[in-house]
Amino acid sequence: MVKKQQKKQLKVTLVRSMFGTGARHQACVRGLGLRRMHHTVLVEDSPATRGMAQRVSFMVKCEEVS
Repeated sequence: MVKKQQKKQLKVTLVRSMFGTGARHQACVRGLGLRRMHHTVLVEDSPATRGMAQRVSFMVKCEEVS
């Protein structure tokens, strides 16, 4: 029996408001699936999502989930 490997995930929480930030930062936050303050989502751990989280690192809190 072969076990499927679970893909790693990131737990991303918006801790700072998007108000007053640039359009690119707002697009990254929306691309991560965040909608409002203190909203938390699980996203797949990929280079694209890590890049988006890094761009808005001053606004989000990221944790690795196994």
